Amino acid sequence: MLALGVWPLKIDSSKVYHSDLEQGLSPNSISRRGFLERLDLAPTSVLFVSRISESRFNFLRFYGPQKHCIGSFSALPLLSEEQATICTTSEQDQRSRSRVTKSTQAEAGIIKGKRTRVRIDVKELAQRLHTAKNADDVEDILKNNDELPLQVYSTLIKGLSRNNRLDSAVSLVEWLRRRRRKKDTSSTVLPNLFIYNSLLGAAKEAEKYDVVDKVIEDMSSAAINPNIVTYNILMSSYIQKGQELEALNLFYEIPNKGLSPSPVSYSTALFAHRRLQDAFGAVKLFTELRDKYHGKDEFPKLENFTTRICYQVMRQWMSKREKSSTDILRLMIEMDKVGLQLGCVESERLIWACTREEHYSIVKELYQRIRERDSGNISLTVCNHVIWLMGKTKKWWAALEVYEDLLLKGPKPNQSSDELIVSHFDVLLSAARKRGIWKWSIRLLNKMEEKGIKPRSKEWNNVLVSCSKASETSAAIEIFKRMVGNGETPTIVSYGALLSALEKGRLYDEADRVWKHMATVGVKANLYTYTTMAAIYSAQSKSNAVNSIIREMVTLGIDPTVVTFNAVISACIRNGMGSAGYEWFQEMKAANISPNEVTYEMLVVGLASDGKPRMAFELYVRALREGMVLSAKAYDAVIRSSLLHGLTIDVTTLGLRPVEKHRNVQSRNSLMEKIK
Repeated sequence: MLALGVWPLKIDSSKVYHSDLEQGLSPNSISRRGFLERLDLAPTSVLFVSRISESRFNFLRFYGPQKHCIGSFSALPLLSEEQATICTTSEQDQRSRSRVTKSTQAEAGIIKGKRTRVRIDVKELAQRLHTAKNADDVEDILKNNDELPLQVYSTLIKGLSRNNRLDSAVSLVEWLRRRRRKKDTSSTVLPNLFIYNSLLGAAKEAEKYDVVDKVIEDMSSAAINPNIVTYNILMSSYIQKGQELEALNLFYEIPNKGLSPSPVSYSTALFAHRRLQDAFGAVKLFTELRDKYHGKDEFPKLENFTTRICYQVMRQWMSKREKSSTDILRLMIEMDKVGLQLGCVESERLIWACTREEHYSIVKELYQRIRERDSGNISLTVCNHVIWLMGKTKKWWAALEVYEDLLLKGPKPNQSSDELIVSHFDVLLSAARKRGIWKWSIRLLNKMEEKGIKPRSKEWNNVLVSCSKASETSAAIEIFKRMVGNGETPTIVSYGALLSALEKGRLYDEADRVWKHMATVGVKANLYTYTTMAAIYSAQSKSNAVNSIIREMVTLGIDPTVVTFNAVISACIRNGMGSAGYEWFQEMKAANISPNEVTYEMLVVGLASDGKPRMAFELYVRALREGMVLSAKAYDAVIRSSLLHGLTIDVTTLGLRPVEKHRNVQSRNSLMEKIK
C-alpha cells in the first residue's frame, strides 16, 4: 500500500553491499515524479549503497534478474483494486520522505572518505529472524552483524509480515526501541517515523489491529508525531474494520493537526463514502479536492475514481433499493454540477442493470445522454434493451421513438429490434381490438408500414377484428384487401372477422361469396365462422340453409353452442321475425342446449315488438323461475307491449324493475376473443 510504506522495496533473495562508513540513502533513488518505484532483487542481485564524497550524489543500483524466493516484500496495497488508479503520492508525502531521509542520514553519521563494501545476505537474515519471538531473540541474531541501513530494516519488517511473521517484525522494532532507551551511541539507526510507518502498514495489512493500536501508543511515548502517511494507514485500517465513519472523522481531523491531505488521503476518504453507499458525500468531497488539485497530475485519477464510485453506488441502489430512481436522477444532476460525467460504457452498463418498471426514467435519461454526446454512438443491444423495458412499462410510443432513432441515427436495427417493436405494436393493436377502436388500429398499422415494419397476420387480424366490432364494414373490406396485397395469407380469424363485418353491414351476398371462397382455398371453418353464417342465413329467412349449417357442424364434430342459436335468434329479431326466433328457441331446447339470459332477453323483446305480449310475459316469468335476472329493457318491453295491446297481467309476478348492471355472459364477441 502506498500509504503504508514510503519505501516500497520489493526484495526476494538479495545480497546487499553498503559502505560501512556511509549509511544514508538519497530520496532520488526511491521516488520519481511523485510515483514510488518498486525495485526487485533476485538471488544473484546485489544492492550497492555508496557515497564517495560531499560533492558526489547518492545512488542506488540493482543488478540481476527478478525471481521470487522468500516472498513479496513489496509495498502493501492501499485499499483494494478499486483504488488502484490512485497511485501517486502528494507533495506532502514527498516532503515527509525527504525529511525522513535527511534524518536517517544524520542518524547514520555520514563519514567522508573512501568507499568500502560489506556484503549483507538479506535472504539469510530474514530467514533467521523468522524464529525471533522477542527483542532478546533479535539481539542474539543481529549482535554479530554490522549496522544495517534504514531501508534494510524497513524491508525486513514488511517482508516478515508478508510471510506471516508479524510478531518477528514487532520484535525487530522493539529491539530498535530498546537501543534508543539504552542510548546506544554505537547505533546510528533508531526507530523513527519511517520505521513506525512501516510496522504500522504491515500490521494493518495483516489485520492485526491490536498491533496497530500498540504502534500508535509507542509513537506517542517516543514523542514521534504522525505524518500524513500515518493518517492514511489509520484511515485504511478503519475501513478494513468496517468503521467507515471513523475513517472519515479522522480525515477531517487532518487539517487540525497542521497537515494537508494528500491524494491518497482523498482517495481513502472517497472509498469510505463508497463503502457507505454515500455517493452524494463522495461528490461533495470531490468539490473540495477539485479546487485543490485541478490542473495537476493527480486530478484526472481522482476524478475517474469519484465517477467510478458514483457508478458503483448507482448499481447497488438499483439492485437493493426500492424506488431508487429519484435518488439516481438527483445524483446525476449533482454530478453534472461538479463536472463529473459517466462514460459511455458505464452508462450502457447502468441501462443493462435496469430491469424493473420503476427504472424507466433512468433508462430514458441515460439513453438521451448517450445520444446527445458528440459521437452519439450506442450499442444496438443496449437500444434493444431500452425498447424492451419501455414496452414493459407500457411506454410504447417512447419505444417507437428509440426505434426511429435507430433508423435515422443508427445503428441499423436487427431482427431482434424488429421483433421487439412489432410485439409492442401487437400489444397496442390487441388493446384496440378489445375495445373496438378501429381508427386507432388503422393508424397503428399505417405507422408500422411507414417505419418499414412489416405487419404479420396477427397484426392484420387485430385491425380486422377492431373494424368488425365497430361495424365498420367498408374499413374491414379495405384492410382485408391490403392484407392480401401485402402478400399476407388470410387465416380463419381473418375470414371470420370479415364475415362478421359483412353480416353487420347486411352485405349477405358478399358474405356468401367469401364463405365459398374459404372452401375453395382450403381454409377450414370454425365455430365462430359457422355461427356467423348461420346468423346470415337466418337474417335472409333461409331456414334450410341454417339447418344445413348446423348439420354440417355436427358432422364435423363442432357442436353448436348457445352462442350459435343466439346468433340465429338475434338475426331473426333484428329483421322483425320474432316468431321465427321463437321457433329456433324450441329447436335449441330440443338439442338440449340451455338458453341463457341473452336468449330470453332477445326473445322477450322480439315477441313484445312483434305484437305478442303474452308470449313475452310468459318467457319473462319463466326466466325468473330459472333464476335468471333479465335487463330493464326486457321488463319495460313486457309492460309496454301489454299496455299497448290491452293485455291484463299480474305485474307483481314480474317483480321489481331490474337495476341496470354489467353481466358476464357468453356472446359472439367473447367467442371471437376466445378463438383468437
